[in-house]
Amino acid sequence: MSYRNLSECLRDLEATGQLRRIDVEVDADQQVAAIQRRVFRANGPAILFTRVKGTPFPMVGNVFGTMERTKFIFRKTLRAIESLFKLKLDPTEAFKRPWRHLGVPAALVHALPRRVKDGPVLANQTRISQLPQLKSWPNDGGGYVTLPQVYTESLAHPGFARSNIGMYRVQLSGQSFEPDREIGLHYQIHRGIGHHHGEALARGESLKVNIFVGGPPSMTVAAVMPLPEGMPELFFAGALGGRRMDMIDRPGGLPILAEADFCITGRIAQGRELPEGPFGDHLGYYSLAHDFPVLTVDKVYHRPDAVWPFTTVGRPPQEDTVFGKFIHELTAPLVSTVFSGVHEVHAVDEAGVHPLLLAIGSERYVPYAAERTPQELITNALSLLGTTQTSLSKYVLIAAKEDNPSLHCHDVPTFFRHMLERIDPARDLHFITRTTMDTLDYSGISLNQGSKVVIAVTGEKRRELGREMPTGLRLAEGFSQARLFAPGVLVLQGPPHGRGRDEHDPLMEGLARAMTAEAGLEGFPLVVVADDAPFTAESWANFLWVTFTRSDPATDTYGVGEFIHCKHWGCRGPVIIDARLKTYHAPPLDPDPEAEKFTDSLGAPGGPLHGII
Repeated sequence: MSYRNLSECLRDLEATGQLRRIDVEVDADQQVAAIQRRVFRANGPAILFTRVKGTPFPMVGNVFGTMERTKFIFRKTLRAIESLFKLKLDPTEAFKRPWRHLGVPAALVHALPRRVKDGPVLANQTRISQLPQLKSWPNDGGGYVTLPQVYTESLAHPGFARSNIGMYRVQLSGQSFEPDREIGLHYQIHRGIGHHHGEALARGESLKVNIFVGGPPSMTVAAVMPLPEGMPELFFAGALGGRRMDMIDRPGGLPILAEADFCITGRIAQGRELPEGPFGDHLGYYSLAHDFPVLTVDKVYHRPDAVWPFTTVGRPPQEDTVFGKFIHELTAPLVSTVFSGVHEVHAVDEAGVHPLLLAIGSERYVPYAAERTPQELITNALSLLGTTQTSLSKYVLIAAKEDNPSLHCHDVPTFFRHMLERIDPARDLHFITRTTMDTLDYSGISLNQGSKVVIAVTGEKRRELGREMPTGLRLAEGFSQARLFAPGVLVLQGPPHGRGRDEHDPLMEGLARAMTAEAGLEGFPLVVVADDAPFTAESWANFLWVTFTRSDPATDTYGVGEFIHCKHWGCRGPVIIDARLKTYHAPPLDPDPEAEKFTDSLGAPGGPLHGII
C-alpha cells in the first residue's frame, strides 16, 4: 500500500499490530518523550497518545522506531528506489536485466508533484499555542517541532525544481517570541534553506516558508535525505511514497502539501533574529541558546483528523538512528559515484554522526612503490570533506581497501584495530584548522568553527597491538585509573578541565612528557583521557560518544614525542586525545526523574505498555 497520508499509515500499522494506543492522559512536557525513548529502546511499536494535556491534537511517536517497520511502510516502493540508484550507478543495468527494474517508470512518474486547487489540510485553522508543545528534556527552552518538513523555494527560480525541504528545528514557544505570532527557525550550516535565505537577503525581501507536519511518511524521510544539490526532496518523496505529492497552489504564497496534517505558513523578515534554544540534540548534549531567524506566522492549518508526529532527539541511538541506517542502505551503492575512489563510508551514529566518519578508499597512485604510503587516500578524504553532509565530519579515519579487501567500516572494532596496527603517528595525521564545523558541536573554538583531522593509513602492519595493561605504568600527577579499552587503546581518567576556548592544557602537555619515558607503550598508539575512565571504557558506544563528541582535533590532540616540521604535526609515541568535558562545552542530557517514574507506571502490570517496556 502507498499511503496518501499519515492517518492511512497509522491505521495500517494498528491493523498489523505495530501501533499501540495510549488513552491515559499524558503531558507533552517530557512525559511523551520519556515514553517514546523507552519504547524505542525496547524495539516497541509506534505509540499513539490520544489524550495530551493542553492540546486537542493526538500525538504519535516511534513510527520509524525499527528498521523492520520503516521498510514495512515503504514495502511497495523500496525495490523501485533501489533500482533507480542502481541505474544511476550503471545505466546498462536496464538493458542487462530489465525485469529487475520494472518499477522504475512508475517511480519516475510519481516523482513529479501535482498542482491541485484544494486539499484536506486547509479544512481547519488553529493557533501555535494550541499545537502540542513538546519538550524532550528538562532544560529545553520551549515547545519544539521535532519532525518538521520546512519548505522553501528559490526566489531567483521559483517552482518545485529549485525547492528545498529540510528538517530544521522549529521552536514554538519560549524565549522572546510573541505568542502565536513568532516562532524560531534553527537551521544549521550547509543546509539548502541557506541558499534561499541568502537570495532573500540579497534582494532585501522576506523569505516565504511553509512548515508541514505529518502527511505522507515519505515526506518525513525526504526531509532528512542527503540528496545532491539540485535534486528536490519533493521529487524523492513522491518516488519513495509511490504517489505524486499533491501541492495546493496559493496565489501570492508557497504551495501547501495537500495531505499534510498541519501546515504553518509564514515568512522570515530581514534582520529579525532572536535566541533559539536550548534544546537537547543528537550529539547527546544541549545545543545552547543562539540567535537564529524568526518566522512570522501567517496561518496554521490542519486537516480534520490531524495527528502530530514527533520523535525524541538525544544521545544515540534514538529513532533518528533508524533514519540513518535506512538512508545508508538506500544510498550505499552510490558512494563510489559521488566520491571517486571511495568504496564505503560510515558516519558513526554512536559518536553523534558528524564527529566521526570512517571510510574505505583506494590507494593506487604508486602501485610499484616498495612501501605504500597514504596518497590517494588523502585525496579521497579531502573529497569527503568537500561536498555533501560528509563535509561536516570532524574526524575522518580512512583505510585502504587493498590492505584488506574484506574490511568494512561498519565493523567498528575491526576497523579501529586495522587502523591502529598500521598508523604512523609521525606521518598520518593531517589537520585542517579554523574551518567550519557542525553547528551543534561545541568542542570547537566558537559556534560553527573548529578543526578537522584526516587520519589516513595504508601498508603492512607496523605493530602488534597491546592486549594487556603495560606493567608499572606511571602517570603524571592528577591522572589515574588507566584502563585497557581495546587492543592498542588505553583510557585514563584526568583532572577536571580548567582552561578556556582555543588553548592547549598544560596538564595534558605534562602527561605527554611524562609518558615519553614510559616503556611498554609500543603497542598502544592511542590514549584517551576522560572525566570518567570506567564509564568511557565500559563499551564501544560510550568510548565513541565520549572520545569524539568532547574533543576538537587541533585543540585536544597531544602526542608522546610530538613535533612540528614544516607545519606538519606528528608524534613518535602514542596519540593522546583529551576527551574531558571542557569549561565551554554544553551540558550532557539527563532525563527528568518524574517523567521516568510516570513511564514506569505505564509499563507496570495493568498499564498500557505492560509487556512492551
